[in-house]
Amino acid sequence: MPAKPVKPRKPRSSTPSPAGGRRREGASSAPPARRGARADASAPRREAEDAPERDPAPARTPRVPRETSKRTRHQEFAAKPERLHKLLAQSGYGSRREMEEMIEAGRVAVDGETATVGLLVSPGARVKINGKLVQLKFSNRLPRVILYHKPEGEIVSRDDPEKRPSVFNALPRLSGGRWVAVGRLDFNTSGLLLFTTSGELANRLMHPRYNLVREYAVRVLGEISDEARLRLREGVELEDGPAKFAAFEDAGGDGANRWYRVALYEGRNREVRRMFESVGVVVSRLMRVRYGPFILPPGLRRGQVREIEAPDVQKLLADFGLDVPAPGRPLHRPRER
Repeated sequence: MPAKPVKPRKPRSSTPSPAGGRRREGASSAPPARRGARADASAPRREAEDAPERDPAPARTPRVPRETSKRTRHQEFAAKPERLHKLLAQSGYGSRREMEEMIEAGRVAVDGETATVGLLVSPGARVKINGKLVQLKFSNRLPRVILYHKPEGEIVSRDDPEKRPSVFNALPRLSGGRWVAVGRLDFNTSGLLLFTTSGELANRLMHPRYNLVREYAVRVLGEISDEARLRLREGVELEDGPAKFAAFEDAGGDGANRWYRVALYEGRNREVRRMFESVGVVVSRLMRVRYGPFILPPGLRRGQVREIEAPDVQKLLADFGLDVPAPGRPLHRPRER
């Protein structure tokens, strides 16, 4: 089969280029840049002499790193420097005493240097505990306080080897800081549980010298004799020392079950149940209905949270002798996620 004749290719435009080659009409005189190729540093830059002058481009605002921006924004609310152990306590990392012990152990660093007890810290300082950066809340930032209606079957702990449901899973999530539980309730006990973002406030609410009353609704099988009531009011001996109820009232009941309202001024482990067991009575249901000035709201269902309003939190801080944000200042509230 004879070969097909090849059609000759049409020659390109003969317009000479500055480099001595040929180029198309209307095309740029600069050679096309190959993808991925580096610019030749030896090649002179071509500038148009007849090009009109242009206004210089406005200077771009330098980008502020996220962490620096966050610290700067917090300085708008910042007060005077505060002592490190106090600052960590009110930020929710433990009591003042626990923070002092942590600092003495060399576990806290400020701006890369190992901290010492009594060190004053200003807003913007980088504080780390065990090498991890922590969020600080100065005293002019109002802490948060919430009421939680704990159901039975939840544990008041973040770490449980048995992997049981935790009360902390039901709380609002914080962008900085953490929730501190005010006391505890047993796994099988329901009712009022307080949380706050201030470790110092939590310590005051739990300290025995403030004598905050804890009131419970108790259900038992059958009635309790007058002799047993008297013993529970005057005091019974437990493994960890004597205990007694400050109040003991009959709350009625249907059938074989009877309800009682009891109150005491301390919160030892399973104390109410152990006190009833000491007089031969088994508790079938236990619910805390009051803690200090807080009463379990009737409309707060199990598993629900209610936050205390800012004026009530300010009053609470004043009642316990803690620093209160000055009126008119913006009150810092951590954002929820």
